[in-house]
Amino acid sequence: MRFGKEFVSQMIPEWQEAYIDYAHLKTILQDIQASRKNSDSNSQNTPSFARNLTRRYNRDTSVFENHDIVVNTVIRDEEELETTTTTTYETTFLKAGEAGGDFEVTFFRTLDREFNKVNNFYRLKVETARNEALALNKQMDALIAFRHKVMDVKKPSVFDSVSVDINGLASEVGSSSKSREHRVALADLMRNDDDTSKESILERIRMNKTREITPLSAIKTILKVRKQDELKFTRENLKEVEKRLQIAFIEFYQKLRHLKNYSFLNASAVSKIMKKYDKIAKRNAAKLYMEMVDRSYLSSSDEVHQHLLKVESIFIEHFSNSNRRQGMSLLRPKINKERHLITFSTGFFFGCGVSLIVALGLIIHARNIMGTLGQRTYMETMFPLYRFFGFVVLHMIMYAANIYFWRRYRVNYSFIFGFKQGTELGYRHVLLLSFGLGTLSLCAVLVNLDMEMDAETKDYRTVTELVPLFLLVLVIAIVLCPLNILYRSSRYFFLAVLFRCIAAPFYTVNLPDFFLADQLTSQVQALRSLEFYMCYYGFGDFRHRRRNTCTSNIGFTTFYFIVAVIPYWLRLLQCIRRIIEEKDLCHGYNAIKYLLTIIAACLRTAYTLNRGTTWNITAWVFSGVATFYGTYWDIVVDWGLLQRGCKNSFLRDKLLVPHKTVYYAAMVLNVLLRLVWLQTVLNLKFSFLHRETMVALLACLEIIRRGIWSFFRLENEHLNNVGRYRAFKTVPLPFNYEEDGDHNN
Repeated sequence: MRFGKEFVSQMIPEWQEAYIDYAHLKTILQDIQASRKNSDSNSQNTPSFARNLTRRYNRDTSVFENHDIVVNTVIRDEEELETTTTTTYETTFLKAGEAGGDFEVTFFRTLDREFNKVNNFYRLKVETARNEALALNKQMDALIAFRHKVMDVKKPSVFDSVSVDINGLASEVGSSSKSREHRVALADLMRNDDDTSKESILERIRMNKTREITPLSAIKTILKVRKQDELKFTRENLKEVEKRLQIAFIEFYQKLRHLKNYSFLNASAVSKIMKKYDKIAKRNAAKLYMEMVDRSYLSSSDEVHQHLLKVESIFIEHFSNSNRRQGMSLLRPKINKERHLITFSTGFFFGCGVSLIVALGLIIHARNIMGTLGQRTYMETMFPLYRFFGFVVLHMIMYAANIYFWRRYRVNYSFIFGFKQGTELGYRHVLLLSFGLGTLSLCAVLVNLDMEMDAETKDYRTVTELVPLFLLVLVIAIVLCPLNILYRSSRYFFLAVLFRCIAAPFYTVNLPDFFLADQLTSQVQALRSLEFYMCYYGFGDFRHRRRNTCTSNIGFTTFYFIVAVIPYWLRLLQCIRRIIEEKDLCHGYNAIKYLLTIIAACLRTAYTLNRGTTWNITAWVFSGVATFYGTYWDIVVDWGLLQRGCKNSFLRDKLLVPHKTVYYAAMVLNVLLRLVWLQTVLNLKFSFLHRETMVALLACLEIIRRGIWSFFRLENEHLNNVGRYRAFKTVPLPFNYEEDGDHNN
């Protein structure tokens, strides 16, 4: 792999604008190379006498010009910045009068600007890391004192080691009883001072309030019940404090590693580009310029390395029982290795799925099943049960496609979603799960393809009719399985986010929460299939393969409305929660969007069940308003497109996908796919399609629209992080010192 590609691949995506612009510098080198070729061709046309005279002049002047460049260090006073002075480097090119010298002057001017940008950014981040290290040191002092208070056991401290050294020194002087008594008294005095210092620390700290709010604490907040934040010396609190500090140290360690990698990558980029310059321009400037780079703060400061060593030492001693292997395995993220077995299994299940689809089509054609009397009954009973798995498989395939393109265009989706490092699924893993579920579902369909009832019993075999239920129970059991198989961390992450979506008003809303809730709004038909599962098997209709009880039951009809509203209602509650917490009216406008969608969905469902002119008109009006509002929100707010005055017409200034037509096509598709509700109010019918088939096709179109929306939504979120250089999550610390005020550390 060439250095340019490796350089880009190892960048921190959110800091990409703070790196050396290696590609731009290479384009300037290409201009230098082209200008030198032109100058060489012109020199060949020069008379031999003039060429000899030029060579002699160059030999004479080379004695006085030993260098091609001079690098100056400029120190400026900056009142606006937090630091009093800033150090910049300016390079003077001494041979600007030669042919192509203008390009070389431009090259060094650009290189200086890029290097100064990198050097100042690195200095700023190191200062931030220094402040975080001081805060973590204070947290560790509090933790040691807290642990000492809870365990009520005196552990060796700094003073104990001092007393040991004093004892050893005194033994060399003499072993008289008087000196022994003096040593014991001195050691006791130091231990008492140690206990006194720990008590003084505990008197100056209190438990930090966190944003993670449980339903009970949310109710207390609403009722204005005062939250007790004083210290309670219990083992439960100690365990919670240790857990939070452990996460804080791991996150801080990752920041330090990224900073170290940032310094190394940029220094390597400067070295590579200077070597290329010397080779192309036939100069000898790389050595002198790299001496300046080595003296700069970017390369000479070892503060980050010292912080790394200190964090490793503290973490291993206090959070892994002095087990270095265990401690380092927690500090350093696990790297997901691509396994050939995953690729093979994905291809195997894909091939099985295609084969089963072909076999299903051949069996239907050979038996002329579409022309039998049981075909209509099958489409009204068994098809709604199996299409649930089709919706899930399609949504997973869209998610896998999104992961592929997020990685291709360097969208840091694992950081945005808050996945634990080393546990995020790649697109191959998601495809494996989706194709595996699809193959299992198709096998169940083939087993249950008998559409005619038994001629003697006038009934269907119970085992055959229970196949869809067995498949659903198996999928739920796999999702809830506590064993560490089939990506347990990802399954539990999904369940945790799903629980927070269901309990939307009582939990702080994060991006994974509302992102999953938005996905659920595109799975209304899948939720209705689950409702049909409960009715079909709960009332025993599966024994006769009919749905009379479900269609005639008023409870089923009422819940048919509710199911269509639940995802939008949860999303509405999330917006209300964010309004209360963040005091941002933008979430209020977003809540209006979901309220309009709820009304439109109810009216369309009512029109489907009760045909009438009044229902038709009201469904038209509210669906049109909700569609216009939702389309505007998708494109302008969620995707950040249609910005005025940007360099990319009707888009935005920064685009990750190089082809603008992709964005225009996505906007058009979003509008068209949002209009699928027209089929409901227009009552379009096709003789060759069953009504349930039409519902399934429209639901698939909505899932595809949501998949397209997901890519551009996360792209916009990533660009917002890039603009703010936000590459790490904020970890709340457990303790707050009184001198720090009321704000959280």
